[in-house]
Amino acid sequence: MQTWCLVAMTLLALAAMASGQSDRPGRFLSLPVPQKCATRPKEFAYQGRSYFYSGHVPALANKKVDWLDGRNICREYCMDLISIETQEENNLVFRLIQQNDVPYIWTSGRLCDFKGCESRRDLEPKNILGWFWSANREKLSATNQIPNGWGYNPWSQTGHKKQRQPDNAEFDINGTTESCLSVLNNVYKDGIAWHDVACYHEKPFICEDSEELLNYVAANNPNLRL
Repeated sequence: MQTWCLVAMTLLALAAMASGQSDRPGRFLSLPVPQKCATRPKEFAYQGRSYFYSGHVPALANKKVDWLDGRNICREYCMDLISIETQEENNLVFRLIQQNDVPYIWTSGRLCDFKGCESRRDLEPKNILGWFWSANREKLSATNQIPNGWGYNPWSQTGHKKQRQPDNAEFDINGTTESCLSVLNNVYKDGIAWHDVACYHEKPFICEDSEELLNYVAANNPNLRL
């Protein structure tokens, strides 16, 4: 587990630089804080995992952060940014956004466009096959298809360029790749839907239990109740 943490921190440091964060050097993945893990907020649950929306946690209520900072805040609680892997889980997120009028949130979705992804032919074309959930390193379904087991494609059919997401629109504006996955609430008159967004933008977020981090902390703190 310690080896995994070191590898993951290295990859995400590279990913941060690749996503336009090189002006903030030395940014690595945070390790979990055992006491925070034991007292982590548990707003709702799905398939045995706990979740919370940052806007509902007093210490984080007014906080908007970039994608990597969002991951690190979650990780200190033995959690990570949410990975939306089923339609039911997506519906939970959409319902939270709708009922609380949340404008947008970060997910753990990430484009594999950083060092180490160059020779991966299975990820080409990147905007269709190059997305994965960074929290558990699972690939997303092709962005132009309905995921297996779903009744709809969660990616928006429009955006800044008036075309289906992901569209990497900001690259045409300032050369920044839209490498992170956000759920937006009707920003483009498209309802609640997935969008690719440049990772430096600041947003609230949803954290989800990380089995790997919980197991890591449990193994090193046998008397701690998680």
